[in-house]
Amino acid sequence: MISEAPLQQLHDPLFEEHEVKLWVKREDMLHPHISGNKWRKLKYNLQEAKQQGKATLLTFGGAYSNHIAAVAAAGKEFGFTTIGMIRGEEHLPLNPTLDFATSCGMDLHYVDREKYRQKQELTFLQHLAEQFNHPYIIPEGGTNVLAVKGCTEIVQDINIDYNYLCCTSGTGGTIAGIIAGLEGQKQVIGFPALKGGEFLKEEIAQLVQAYNGGSYSNWQLITDYHFGGYAKVKPELLEFMHNFQKHYQVPLEPVYTGKMMFGIYDLIRKGFFPSGSRVVAVHTGGLQGNAGFKERLGVVV
Repeated sequence: MISEAPLQQLHDPLFEEHEVKLWVKREDMLHPHISGNKWRKLKYNLQEAKQQGKATLLTFGGAYSNHIAAVAAAGKEFGFTTIGMIRGEEHLPLNPTLDFATSCGMDLHYVDREKYRQKQELTFLQHLAEQFNHPYIIPEGGTNVLAVKGCTEIVQDINIDYNYLCCTSGTGGTIAGIIAGLEGQKQVIGFPALKGGEFLKEEIAQLVQAYNGGSYSNWQLITDYHFGGYAKVKPELLEFMHNFQKHYQVPLEPVYTGKMMFGIYDLIRKGFFPSGSRVVAVHTGGLQGNAGFKERLGVVV
């Protein structure tokens, strides 16, 4: 059952000092296991798979992938067999993400890193289609034009007036949907989780173009808050996350949402947002990954 994603206003003396108001759109509350942008990206892909008469979903991801966990949960809930092509070698016992995926019935297949790089190549995909009896194939991270369509709906139920909409960015599908959904209105700020995330700008623009043929100038990427790169953490990020959750009872995770919220606070502190700005930050979920962080790094998040 998919729930609503309410807006939660945050209050802090910092915001009052800079005359900025901040809300979090709680996409993490859409579903216990298919939350945030993962549901948005999967929604129309699941419909398309049904329409094509496909009984199996096949997708790609790393061993701690939010997308792998979400596809496994969606398969269980909506009646699909699921196959996960996992980058790297098998490690037993399974980590929390893959243990959850298998508990949902997902069949895991491990792919060495060299072969995994072929995941977008037509010959490799044709081989997988033949090997697994022609499943519905969803790209790594779930990002395709149908995912962009789903992510356009993130902006449809924001029932307040606002100037800025912020979201994190991994493969670019979520922010592409937000940009397309706003059709040139408001200002959109993306926070790449990857080091050197500037490359995403072209990919995001291409996704928007593929979805609705549009080209918009009301968005930008701020690449200063990657904390060393994807899945990297630093003490100041963890301290911020702990204080944030304690103050607002809103859980974050360190790969995406923690970095974005840290960045928003820092930008407010630096006067990036003009006085009177009303900012909405999209919480994209991904909280299942916190268990894996605790296991891998001994980091409690």
